[in-house]
Amino acid sequence: MTDATPKPAHLGWRLAAAIYDLFPLIALWMATGAASIAITRGQLDYHVWWYRLLLLSVTAGYYVLSWRYGGQTIGMRAWRLRVVGRDGASPGWGAALLRFAVAQVSLAVFCLGFVWCLFERERRGWHDLASGTRLLREPRR
Repeated sequence: MTDATPKPAHLGWRLAAAIYDLFPLIALWMATGAASIAITRGQLDYHVWWYRLLLLSVTAGYYVLSWRYGGQTIGMRAWRLRVVGRDGASPGWGAALLRFAVAQVSLAVFCLGFVWCLFERERRGWHDLASGTRLLREPRR
């Protein structure tokens, strides 16, 4: 008999999901680049501010929409991970946006906010703590 209670996800599962999520993100970035090239008639400068902001917005959209509607990205589904808010349901818009924003800060400071989950009792990173969310690993069915 196994315990059917979701457990906090450790850093290894988070990394596995992040690597898996690179594949749909690369596809979205390529589609965004192709559309941008078409709109600018081939005169796109990849270092221009609006293009970088567009790519960040597409990335945010992928994560925030996935977390808001179902609590999982494609990579998280593969590893049975789910983001939940304080009430146990998928996070709201504000929590999902805050989670994404703080995750960017964590990346900017050498991933310290992600490493934080190695030391936090409930395995929460900075983005989880700030947004009031938790990342859980669901048991096998």
